[in-house]
Amino acid sequence: MMTIKEVTEMTGISAPTLRYYEKEGLLPYVKRNENRKRLYDEEDLSWISFVTALRATGMPIAQIQKYVSLFKEGDSTIAERKTMMLHHKKDIEKSIKELYFNLDKINYKLALYDVLESQIERTTIKI
Repeated sequence: MMTIKEVTEMTGISAPTLRYYEKEGLLPYVKRNENRKRLYDEEDLSWISFVTALRATGMPIAQIQKYVSLFKEGDSTIAERKTMMLHHKKDIEKSIKELYFNLDKINYKLALYDVLESQIERTTIKI
């Protein structure tokens, strides 16, 4: 079992964020000791990693809450959870495609600047 301080050091996630995730029901099984201090185990770390990945890829808190709620309902919700992940995966793939499209525009502009700079250098050398 680990304390919140140990988890923050291990994950880089702040204590307020961990508390918020727990308060919002995103970390379903965080235990507490006799002094009501949070204690995290490997399952909690797995949830933290998963929630962090979902947040980093743009999934809203409400959607994660729904996922956790379905998870708690058990195996009868596997198909619905899978569907949620497939939809989120498609959203991520769309974002990646858009990022690459825009990166191509930026790379084109950079290549153009390289050409312009080389023309300026050639003009300066001739003078």
